[in-house]
Amino acid sequence: MTELETVHDFACIIVIFGGTGDLTYRKLMPALYNLKDKQQLSGKIAIVAIARQELSLDHYRRSVYEAIEEFSRSESEAGIWHSLQERVYYHSMDFNNDNGYLELNRLLIHLDQKHGTGGNRIYYLAVAPENFPLIVNKLHSHGLALNPPAWQRIMIEKPFGRDLTSARTLNQQISRVFPENNIYRIDHYLGKQMIQNIMVIRFANLLFESVWNARYIDNVQITSSETVGVQNRGEYYERAGALRDMVQNHMLQLLTLIAMEAPANLDTESIRDEKVKILRTLGEFSAETVRRGVVQGQYTGGMVNGALVKGYREEERVSTASNTETFVALKVKIPNFRWAGVPFYIRTGKRCHTKLSEIVIQFKRLPEILYSKEYNLQLEPNVLIIKIQPKEGIYFQFNAKEPGMTTKIVPVNMDFCQNCDYDGDSPEAYEKLLLDAIKGDSTLFTRWDEVEHAWRFTDSISRSLNDAAAMLHDYPAGSWGPVAATNLLNYDGREWWNEQ
Repeated sequence: MTELETVHDFACIIVIFGGTGDLTYRKLMPALYNLKDKQQLSGKIAIVAIARQELSLDHYRRSVYEAIEEFSRSESEAGIWHSLQERVYYHSMDFNNDNGYLELNRLLIHLDQKHGTGGNRIYYLAVAPENFPLIVNKLHSHGLALNPPAWQRIMIEKPFGRDLTSARTLNQQISRVFPENNIYRIDHYLGKQMIQNIMVIRFANLLFESVWNARYIDNVQITSSETVGVQNRGEYYERAGALRDMVQNHMLQLLTLIAMEAPANLDTESIRDEKVKILRTLGEFSAETVRRGVVQGQYTGGMVNGALVKGYREEERVSTASNTETFVALKVKIPNFRWAGVPFYIRTGKRCHTKLSEIVIQFKRLPEILYSKEYNLQLEPNVLIIKIQPKEGIYFQFNAKEPGMTTKIVPVNMDFCQNCDYDGDSPEAYEKLLLDAIKGDSTLFTRWDEVEHAWRFTDSISRSLNDAAAMLHDYPAGSWGPVAATNLLNYDGREWWNEQ
């Protein structure tokens, strides 16, 4: 049986709470359309969008079509849209209204009969975090959460809590209703193609895995920068900041994939187990280690892509005296046998010079013998770069002789771009994540203990920043962040790869 035929066996109703929100229109509906376009969705599927607005079904379907026209990576085709729209439904209700859940249950039972979905459900919570416990409890109290032999799964957007204590409380509330294997905590970074490629690059190539350790690697740099500011998310960002918004989830996930040991096999739990081992290894920060290994910054006005932009404190719903960080850089050590002594440098920020997500593995320099000694040359180290966005690909730098009569050694590179010339049109992250949830594959979703240990580590930084009364550094929009972030590496005799 082919993978495509296997996918067709998975019938369900996808229930989206927050059906009129940006996430639904920009990501979820276009992703479902693209899955339909690529024949990856079962014929036995339905989509029910839930929101408070009173909308007719025709009006809602038109709004979904307009979103697909604007945001889908595939051009809309009448036949595909017609097939999908017949399976899109809208249910207006207040999340706190018991009658709304009774009506929803009747609708879902009707759609089970109409589309042959067999009672299988995915509940997608594309809503504000404060609504998570409310909706979960209502689903439970109205018999919508656990109805074997059919399955019911819940997909939860970040943030999963705002610290370790709140995350534990939220997890207890959800776990009382849904078992762990039916809870799909989303980190959309894990749906990106090159993130999924990290394990293949490491464990399917002897060339790399044999030197993937402290003996050969000098340092690792993980960067995720954006040129945009907080846009209309000022209120959320004031509560979160870069540390909670990016480091606790996306950046630590990248760290674990780069640093983990080879799993015993490729099943979901074996991979997750190795990631958790790395998170457990990370030591908690103290006031002293924060002073030496953490830089936080906040963007001021500046030029981005030729346009003048305002500073963070001038953004909507942001305090004019805000001390929220929009940039953070860390120096992290992993005290195990593979990585002893290798620094992992992490940085993420808004209003930076370039939109970029990449991982730089810089190998150690050769001893100064042979060519270095004979020709008085400073040979460049080998560098492997895993490019995640906007370009997806792999860059490898090595040394070679420059053509000519003299012995001049220069760095050359092999640069593979996965999404530049790929005729298959690289899938969006949410396509992969939605399809995996339908299939019951939770490999690319975060298990509770991953979330727990990530919060433990991040909370230690937050506490220590307060204890150390750490300085918040200004940086102009359009730069690579505060000068202090550059110095973080300079003090170690290193440089950020993009600033060399």
